[in-house]
Amino acid sequence: MATNQTEIDTALTPCLDLTIEELDPIELAILRLSTFELLKRIDVPYRVVINEGIELAKVYGSTDGHKFVNGVLDKLAPRLREVEVKAHKR
Repeated sequence: MATNQTEIDTALTPCLDLTIEELDPIELAILRLSTFELLKRIDVPYRVVINEGIELAKVYGSTDGHKFVNGVLDKLAPRLREVEVKAHKR
């Protein structure tokens, strides 16, 4: 994943209200992992990626970190998996 960090951060940044440097390190790690899965693991449904990110944030993130992670991933998924998200909403 480290070799893809620039690509991941470039995809993630437009969905953030904060800069990468301002994010909680745990939540940033969860968002980067989830972004990697959305970009590179097409075999994993986007809803599973979002749910996994939320669950990780509930366990390891700050008090309301899961809400932040959910919001970012909800914005990111349609950008990276447009066809899959549209197909699911039918």
